[in-house]
Amino acid sequence: MKAGTGLFSALALFLLLGAVLTQTPEQKKPTRRPGITRRPSVPKPTEPALPEPQEPTDFPPVILGPPSMYIYCPRECSCSPSYPNALNCENRNIRNIPVIPPQTQYLYLQNNYISEVTAEPFINATEIRWVNLANNRIHRIDKNVFEKVPALLYLYVQRNNLKEVPAGLPASLEQLRLGRNRISKIPAGSFSHMGNLTLLDLYHNQLSDSGMGKNTFKDLKGLVQLNLAHNILKKMPTGVPSSLVQLFLDKNRIDDVPKDYFDGFTHLAFVRLNYNQLSDKGLPKTVFNITSLLDLQLSHNQLASVPLFNGHLEHLHLDHNSIESINGTQICPSSLEADPSDHSMGPRLRYLRLDGNHLSPPIPLDVIMCFRHLHSIVI
Repeated sequence: MKAGTGLFSALALFLLLGAVLTQTPEQKKPTRRPGITRRPSVPKPTEPALPEPQEPTDFPPVILGPPSMYIYCPRECSCSPSYPNALNCENRNIRNIPVIPPQTQYLYLQNNYISEVTAEPFINATEIRWVNLANNRIHRIDKNVFEKVPALLYLYVQRNNLKEVPAGLPASLEQLRLGRNRISKIPAGSFSHMGNLTLLDLYHNQLSDSGMGKNTFKDLKGLVQLNLAHNILKKMPTGVPSSLVQLFLDKNRIDDVPKDYFDGFTHLAFVRLNYNQLSDKGLPKTVFNITSLLDLQLSHNQLASVPLFNGHLEHLHLDHNSIESINGTQICPSSLEADPSDHSMGPRLRYLRLDGNHLSPPIPLDVIMCFRHLHSIVI
């Protein structure tokens, strides 16, 4: 019995050893990927360098107008059957002025990239009355241009790069707008024989006293509005025609007004001298006693007292000065003193601005008693 049991144990042990020896060991995964064989790089051929651009890169492409029924209409412009005498070339990114059709009377070229105005496009444009060249990059206008347009009435060249007033301006001109350029000089004779000019706008340039001659404005016998605001003038411009109705000299460096400067001005109604360096010393007391004057602006100066003015004045701006007191008895125009029983007479002042000074309410009673027509007073 014991022999059988031993034989059985030996057989079980033999089978167990056989099973262990016949098992296949589990293979481990490689910890690194096999190397990738790279193909040798082939150098690319060198490309030729691009040529330099011929025009500034900030110029967008020209915008062509819609197809026109008129064969003479330039592709850069539009010609409307409703306005057959108008040539509309504004906002087209134009660099050069196209040839102007003969029947054109109104030429719109504003908001483009024009740098020069030459005579060639105007050879047959003898009927032009109105030219708008505003907001371009014009630095030169050929004087021969105006020989081609002898009937020109309105010339707008504001917001450009002109350094001088263009030469050869036609005598027919009625309005000339040259604001926001770089004009520092008005050559002698620029406005000769221009008696028809009613509006001259030289706002926001670089004009100084030396950039204008004594007789610069002498021939402008019909001038109504002169705008020299935002320049670098220290003195009042000389030779200004007595025909003026509006004189704008804001934002200069003017510190003196001659006593007799406005003598002979029978139509002058609006004077603006805001943002200058005027003080009592440089401002004679009666310099603004002008019968025709309706609106006087002297804001943002260095005045310590209220200047005398005529009884016909309706608007007076004296804000942001150094005024400490106001005496109604002293400034009340004697020529139109108010009659307490007649409210239709008396000084005609309607608006008075005094804020930004060294004043405080209330308004002196003598001011109220003198200026019966005051509708608004700011203090």
